Amino acid sequence: MPTVSPVNLSAPLLLLLLLLLLLCTTHTTMATNWLSLARLPRSRAVSGAAPCARLRGLTPGQVGVCRARGEVMESVRKAAEMVIEECQHQFRNRRWNCSTTPRGINVFGRVMNQGTREAAFVHALSSAAVAVAVTRACTRGELERCGCDRKVRGVSPEGFQWSGCSDNLSYGVAFSQTFVDEPERAKGLSAGRPLMNLHNNEAGRKAILHNMQVECKCHGVSGSCELKTCWKVMPPFRRVGVVLKERFDGATEVRLTRIGSRPALLPRDPYVKPPAARDLVYVAPSPDFCHLDPDNGIPGTAGRRCNGTSRLAPDGCELVCCGPGYRAGRAEVVQRCSCKFSWCCSVRCQQCKNTVTIHTCRV
Repeated sequence: MPTVSPVNLSAPLLLLLLLLLLLCTTHTTMATNWLSLARLPRSRAVSGAAPCARLRGLTPGQVGVCRARGEVMESVRKAAEMVIEECQHQFRNRRWNCSTTPRGINVFGRVMNQGTREAAFVHALSSAAVAVAVTRACTRGELERCGCDRKVRGVSPEGFQWSGCSDNLSYGVAFSQTFVDEPERAKGLSAGRPLMNLHNNEAGRKAILHNMQVECKCHGVSGSCELKTCWKVMPPFRRVGVVLKERFDGATEVRLTRIGSRPALLPRDPYVKPPAARDLVYVAPSPDFCHLDPDNGIPGTAGRRCNGTSRLAPDGCELVCCGPGYRAGRAEVVQRCSCKFSWCCSVRCQQCKNTVTIHTCRV
């Protein structure tokens, strides 16, 4: 029987290997762990030197941001809640439905560590959420260091007067870059995964910038519009989620290469055009999400409801259930019916029981 000789590693080499392992593990597990702030009770402080140091899920650099700019951290907590809620809404009918882990700081499970298009979406949505939440706090006067965007002034090409309280998106974007991008910049920009994350973070912020809206108010006698003043507002976060979901569906798989001495991400397929700054990119294929995988935070699709009347739609049972099939059952639901408008100003409805067909994936 052959024998295997033990490999003797010198102390410096062993230390180097441990350091490399620590760096890899730290990067892959800490990039979006700040989302665990959504799990903290409202009574838990998220600012101040001592509370910041105790916030699990923050990198050392993010703890520094927390200590230096503590007034913004309540907006960061709100952003974490927004990410989970919006992700679950956008993917409610997909195999991967943004299900969260029962506990811990890795809210969406280890699938976020794999460089997939799902991770790309979460990074983009997270950076956008921080920018939106901080900008909203600025507009509401909740932060001392910022307020309305007063740079938007003068007369527009359309002839209206810029006035009012425009959303200070530049402040929210700057904070998002400081806080959300910190784990990537701390690791350097020579590897594919940090570059992927930074690209997607910026794509999330651009989803807000390119969908800014204008609100106006008319001034004049008897409601005439002799003078119209307008200001810029951010799109609803639901709109940002829709835009990023579309980018998710058209995401580009990329690989790390070099252009001169600069690392860059280019499409893995040479016949695919390079992604634009607003596009999402990913470096690893996604798992099928069909089967239970607790180690990676994948609940599988067994028992999931699906659309039995649609074959090709993403929520169709054939796609959601991954092959084991599905079963139909009858269930009684209570719905509002016979609604009437009551002056003034309410709508009164009756409660009606209806029997509906429900389709669920087989176990």
